Amino acid sequence: MRTKCEECGGKIAKKNVDYSIFGTSLGKFPAEVCSKCGETCFEEETSRKMTQIAKERGLWKLETKTKIGKVGDALDVRFNKRLAEFLNLKKGEEVTIYPESKNRVVIEI
Repeated sequence: MRTKCEECGGKIAKKNVDYSIFGTSLGKFPAEVCSKCGETCFEEETSRKMTQIAKERGLWKLETKTKIGKVGDALDVRFNKRLAEFLNLKKGEEVTIYPESKNRVVIEI
């Protein structure tokens, strides 16, 4: 077990940490956590367990790339089937879209 953080020199402690992916908690897992900077490290076996749980819950590889299309004078963004099912999106459903910054757009369902 590490006792000192390689990033900031802070003290390392063992804690159970809640791990979430895409806003869904996978549970609490043992980790080494820096008391100063918050750097969190999981053991390899713990990471494998977290990956397996994400796969079982259909959360694995939801991230995808897509191209912006054009419909008339408007631009559109397409959601693949897995992501649309995860978000429970339906054709014709209204969403709110706004810029969070120049590089990030938020879509609220």
